[in-house]
Amino acid sequence: MKHTISVLVENQFGAFNRVATMFSGKGFNIHSISIGETETPEVSRMTIVTEGEDKIMEQVVKQLNRLIDTIKVVDLTGQTRVERELALITVFYQKGTRAELISICDIFRGNVVDINNKTITLEITGPPDKIDAVVNVLEPFGIKEMARSGTVALKRGEQLKLDKNLVTQQ
Repeated sequence: MKHTISVLVENQFGAFNRVATMFSGKGFNIHSISIGETETPEVSRMTIVTEGEDKIMEQVVKQLNRLIDTIKVVDLTGQTRVERELALITVFYQKGTRAELISICDIFRGNVVDINNKTITLEITGPPDKIDAVVNVLEPFGIKEMARSGTVALKRGEQLKLDKNLVTQQ
């Protein structure tokens, strides 16, 4: 089962490496990982998508909590959450297919961000399932290249609140 894990870490050199090393040391594949500063500049949020049995993921969460830079870890799997991903997809086109590709982009509420005589680059944002769907629709046209940001997620409603005292105590 896929798991989406949110990890708040101190925004310091080596924090990302320690998390990635923990996963590789345990033999876990990371499907996607996104990291960026939060509303508090001293703290970064990692969103990690991985796969494994629930009991094993409980152990992963416990091990993440033990890492030196970790402030808070939450497995968002099974919780109501907001997930988004960004994809830039460059597709080959011919004169007769350009309008169709633009129409597909509009259907998925995307944007055309680059176009030349041979290719068109689309920007699509949304839940990972939406990105997968647009990729499936675009594959017959010939995808030249694609870059996906990886999932970012927040718990819906009550946010993962950061106790500012945790940051200043460490």
